[in-house]
Amino acid sequence: MGSVLREKPHQAVQIDPKVQGIEFKEKFGYGLGDFASNLVWSSLSMFILFFYTDVMGIAAGVLGTIMLLVRILDGGLDILMGVAVDRTKSKHGKARPWILWMGFPFGIATILLFTIPDVGSTGKVMYVAITYVLINVIYTAINIPYGVLNSLITQDQYERSLVNIFRMFLSTSGTLCVSLLVMPMVNMFGGGQKAWIYTFIIFGIVGSLLFIITFLTTKERVKPANLSQVKEVIPIKLGVKALFQNKYWLIIVTFLIVTFIYLGVSGGATIYFAQYILGDSDLVGVLSLAQNIPTLIGMLLFAAKIIKKFGKRNATLFGSVITIIGLGLTLVDPSNIKLIIIATIIKGIGNVPISASMFALLADTIEYGEWKSGLRTEGLIYSAGSFGLKVGIGLGTAIVGWVLAWGNYIGGVTIQSSSALLSIKIAFIVIPILLTILQIILLAFYKLDKEYPKIVDDLKTRSINS
Repeated sequence: MGSVLREKPHQAVQIDPKVQGIEFKEKFGYGLGDFASNLVWSSLSMFILFFYTDVMGIAAGVLGTIMLLVRILDGGLDILMGVAVDRTKSKHGKARPWILWMGFPFGIATILLFTIPDVGSTGKVMYVAITYVLINVIYTAINIPYGVLNSLITQDQYERSLVNIFRMFLSTSGTLCVSLLVMPMVNMFGGGQKAWIYTFIIFGIVGSLLFIITFLTTKERVKPANLSQVKEVIPIKLGVKALFQNKYWLIIVTFLIVTFIYLGVSGGATIYFAQYILGDSDLVGVLSLAQNIPTLIGMLLFAAKIIKKFGKRNATLFGSVITIIGLGLTLVDPSNIKLIIIATIIKGIGNVPISASMFALLADTIEYGEWKSGLRTEGLIYSAGSFGLKVGIGLGTAIVGWVLAWGNYIGGVTIQSSSALLSIKIAFIVIPILLTILQIILLAFYKLDKEYPKIVDDLKTRSINS
């Protein structure tokens, strides 16, 4: 199943069995990178809209539009960053150098995001747009290489899944820290904008240091088989053409976009749901515990076993079905705190196989694309993952802003109108249900789990014969 692109193959070397088992230190160090990311990225999902509307007094509808436009425009940068990673030649590899270079700028951009000057309504909106662009650009420059690193640590399918489980366990831990610590830290520092700035100075510094640890503890092992072609540059046109020949890449990119829209909508709506439907904004932490503790436990106890027995696709499909059950339970009585907590626990269980598998699914499309087109372009493949994440979260957050604006939500008031309360329920419950159904439909077309072993064997044969 080749094409004319296979004239200059970039097959990946099969890894020596002695190094297939990745040590705990490296898996944990790799996972710390996503913990660092989520100190900021979960904050953007869960609190940034609330900070802008209720602390800084900026209109929700305007913010939603800005966030979506920035994320979409930044998608073009994702592709360029993917190309940059594929062309990086360094003693540290092709992905790890970017983690080193961008670690501290990531922390600085985080702090700038919350230091909005008192320059009037128009000035504030302009500052928000500029700093939101900055954080997205730097996130692109560090997260795409971080994602690529997963595929360069090992080519073994199961080991790759285990590395991803560490990543998502620590990613969830980062999200949990954000949900549990942000509001208490803001209150501890006295409330108001300065308190938010102090909080994210701490988060920014910690995030930068964790990325440096990721750089120091990981190693790139997977190399092109034809070593004479290591320095060869794949033309962008051929790389992009190869991407669109990769049907499984298209499916997983769409799946990631839908998944992160779900996370953006659900995360962005949680604080509004807690404050105005359940009557206590401090319940954000309780709901986060109910969501993330089952996810963390599941990652430790059964994620790897389920994936090994049923495959990543089937495990993810099962997680989506469980998530719908939890969301459906929420519909029964949205104002019943105990019921909402139980429903959130169920959603947390459903999230286990989804989180454990989604980036490993993306990594597997690298081998399929190499087998299909003859080109191995990890950077371009993972640029799509970052694009899906940013556009998904951006669109999800924008949807919350638009739905709140549709419901005539007014930031900072104690009592909201019935239409505003309805819009919060739609954002927190109804839209996530529709998105989860779409996840299931997409997974029905994904068959790579069964095909992957034969594909890797074919690549090994080509490598020997090249």
